[in-house]
Amino acid sequence: MKSAFKYMGAALLLLIVLSACTPKSSPQGGGYVLTTALRDGKLVFVGVGSEIAGAINPVLTAQPGEPVTITLINGEGAEHDIFLPDLDAKTTRVQGPGSSASVTFRAPDRPGAFAYMDSVPGHKEAGMLGYLLVGDAALPAANEHASMPGMETSQGREVSFALVSALQDGKMVFLGQGGDIEGKANPELKVNPGDKVRITLTSGEGAEHDVTIEGLGIASPHVVGAGNSVTLEFTAGSDGTFAYFCSLPGHRQAGMEGKLIVGTGVGPAPSVSAGAVSAAAPAAADAVDISRDPSDLPAPLGNRGPAKVTVNLETVEVVGRLADGSTYTYWTFNGKVPGPFLRIRVGDTVEVHLKNSISSTMVHSVDFHAVTGPGGGAVATQTQPGAETMFTFQALNPGLYVYHCATPMVADHISNGMYGMILVEPEGGLPKVDREFYVMQGEIYTAQPFGTAGQLTNDTTRLLDESPEYFVFNGAVGALTASHPLTAEVGQTLRIFMGVGGPNFTSSFHVIGEIFDRVYDQASLTASPLTDVQTTIVPPGGATVVEFTVQVPGRYILVDHALARLQRGLAGYLIVEGPEDKDVFDGQATPGSGH
Repeated sequence: MKSAFKYMGAALLLLIVLSACTPKSSPQGGGYVLTTALRDGKLVFVGVGSEIAGAINPVLTAQPGEPVTITLINGEGAEHDIFLPDLDAKTTRVQGPGSSASVTFRAPDRPGAFAYMDSVPGHKEAGMLGYLLVGDAALPAANEHASMPGMETSQGREVSFALVSALQDGKMVFLGQGGDIEGKANPELKVNPGDKVRITLTSGEGAEHDVTIEGLGIASPHVVGAGNSVTLEFTAGSDGTFAYFCSLPGHRQAGMEGKLIVGTGVGPAPSVSAGAVSAAAPAAADAVDISRDPSDLPAPLGNRGPAKVTVNLETVEVVGRLADGSTYTYWTFNGKVPGPFLRIRVGDTVEVHLKNSISSTMVHSVDFHAVTGPGGGAVATQTQPGAETMFTFQALNPGLYVYHCATPMVADHISNGMYGMILVEPEGGLPKVDREFYVMQGEIYTAQPFGTAGQLTNDTTRLLDESPEYFVFNGAVGALTASHPLTAEVGQTLRIFMGVGGPNFTSSFHVIGEIFDRVYDQASLTASPLTDVQTTIVPPGGATVVEFTVQVPGRYILVDHALARLQRGLAGYLIVEGPEDKDVFDGQATPGSGH
């Protein structure tokens, strides 16, 4: 604090000295003094001395051919300069409170209005723009459409907008910066035909974004990393209203969409063309197996007391094998779908650490349905790429619970693979069984039809229409058939922890050729289980626990009994080996059954 007051005192002393030397009217061979400041949430130039004292982005005047000196004092410590692009005049940059620099130039021999600005990226857009009037020139006409006054050119005005990405009220949005759009979510950007438009987008929360303008066929480069910026420049055409949005999968649907209004905003109706199937790029040669082995789960906890448990999750975006010949970019917890099976006891205190991989393009989070608290932990874990967050909770209720990413658009994050389950064992644990398995059902929404070879892409329109191309167990077609079938021996008692990540479809879970001896309906572990159940209903974000003893060898198929989904990849195998029991089942296999 003392250091800050020392800097402020030095800057103030320099201002007093320079103010005393500042002329009381137009330069007349002298100069102007400006300082930098934050006012009402904007970066601005503030006049020092004479007629411009205290004025924000003051109008400076000079006569044709007259020498002009402008001195800039750094008032708040950030890096700044003064640049007059039409006159090719520029100070050196100043950084640190009280530092200063000057530029001297000769005013043009003709009257005119000439912009001065700060050329440090984003500062002009944040509010640091004023004018030098030479001779009897007048200010340019007020720019009622832009976030700052427009600068006239022979083709139209130069109009600048500054936007920053943000999470607001559970949505992803563009936030306006400066002028009339300051602080507005997805502000209307208004320009006139012929205007030269510059849109600067800054990633405010670190995720990857862009600005795409529908109907104009233009888009900015992608920006990723908190504080980084990109620009989109173009010349506005004829009147019309055009949507601007982020083209990253799910971002538009999560809230990142506004309007660019040109002129009256009324233009010809957009042409409607028949939908085309997006072509797939070649399948990724380095795609990995993202499907989780159903036997990959921790052992029962036994009859232990409450304890402190640490859970470490990492959100990783990875290209994985979706089906034979096709790959897909999954968003995962710990590199697999579903995420790791977590096992705790009622009364445990759980410390959750969520790390988002530095290679991620998205903000991610986690919502545990087992948590009693805001967002199930999501309010504390909106985690930027390369960052880590943490929270603690006490497990109050036994049961089997889903966890998932809860960053907007939540359904998009879930459908890309961000779900898993946490078991909260009751006091004394669960009854002993011979084998346990971990199975989750999900949907994948691709722009390409089921069975297309190549690197498939996410289609959020299909997601919102609830029209998936793929239904999967444990993340991929073949995950529980070709890759990781369930296995058991005759006479063993099995327990399947089954959940639905979804995000949209309820499962009618069934094992063809078996009857569930016990079903812990809705995964309630303290109620008496149902007995002798053929099929059990599991909603999105819900779970069940089923138990049964296998008595006959063979291959049993795990399905959702909405059986059309079998044709879109939803099947698993339970392979049982051991001696036959012809009293229970006796028959010869016939061709074509598929079992």
